[in-house]
Amino acid sequence: MKQLQRSAAAALCLATFAGGACAQTVNVICSVQAEWCNVISTVYARTTGVKINMALKGSGEALAQLIAEKDNPKTDVWFGGTGDPHLQAAEQGLTLEYKSAALPQLHAWAQQQARQSGYKTVGIYSGPLGFGYNPELLAKKKLPVPKTWADLLKPEYKGDIQVANPASSGTAYTMIATLVQLMGEDKAFDYLKALHRNVGQYTRSGTGPIKAVARGETAVSISFVHDGPGEKMQGFPVETITPADGTGAEIGSMSIIKGARNLDAAKKFYEWALTPSAQELGAANKQFQLPSNVNAKLDPRIPDFKKIKFIDYDYAKYGASAERRRLIARWEKDVNSLPR
Repeated sequence: MKQLQRSAAAALCLATFAGGACAQTVNVICSVQAEWCNVISTVYARTTGVKINMALKGSGEALAQLIAEKDNPKTDVWFGGTGDPHLQAAEQGLTLEYKSAALPQLHAWAQQQARQSGYKTVGIYSGPLGFGYNPELLAKKKLPVPKTWADLLKPEYKGDIQVANPASSGTAYTMIATLVQLMGEDKAFDYLKALHRNVGQYTRSGTGPIKAVARGETAVSISFVHDGPGEKMQGFPVETITPADGTGAEIGSMSIIKGARNLDAAKKFYEWALTPSAQELGAANKQFQLPSNVNAKLDPRIPDFKKIKFIDYDYAKYGASAERRRLIARWEKDVNSLPR
């Protein structure tokens, strides 16, 4: 029936425009920063003639919308945001299997993301988890730069650390999953309980803590380190470091929505978004994640992955809905309920 409806729409289009092509539209949920989303929309429309209806939503909010619209999808492509919700969307049958011709051009971690999802999502960028810090504030308070996870438990940091709430932030959930894999679950939660005593605020957004560091509202944040250079470019005193004992990374992802109304346009946008020139738009708009296409030119402010000690992060296990719910529920019960 849907195919018949599409055929009828195409026939009407051709008749109306006397054989001319109809203007295409693609509906995109964009879960990266607003500046990046806006430039993608402008550049893609200008270079292809395709209109983009762009909705800016965090990855958790985007997933909730896709679940709500499952029987009547209004979105064609979901671009960006931490990969875990994309894997959950794939698990719940909300996204479409699609193997891009560009897959061989992508880093191994981006291809792995595609394989683990049954080719229902793909990695478009990656960014390591680490610490942001304000060197001026640390000097004023005579605090050292934290270099390991254990350093954040030192009593002198009490009230001077911000991290997001894992119930609303993919950044903070990546922290929990990283610590569980680095230390073992029980030791990781002992660590999180001790860290809780030093946390001044749990923010809703994953970028909130490093913005607070940049503005001198807190000395240290647990953040994706690619969020630091953009703040520094605005003149704020902020530096970043990754823990010497190991860390995880997000894999920002992209998915085509199952039942997309503009499927052909969705596939064309998806292919475009995997090209080097499209991926270079991130750094051009002060977003310094590592692009997934190996041929993309790298801005020097993008973290050097070769100098970072990464854990062997199990994206399939920790991206699963049940595991995410379980770990966040344990954090709420065992950690967030404690006094500070």
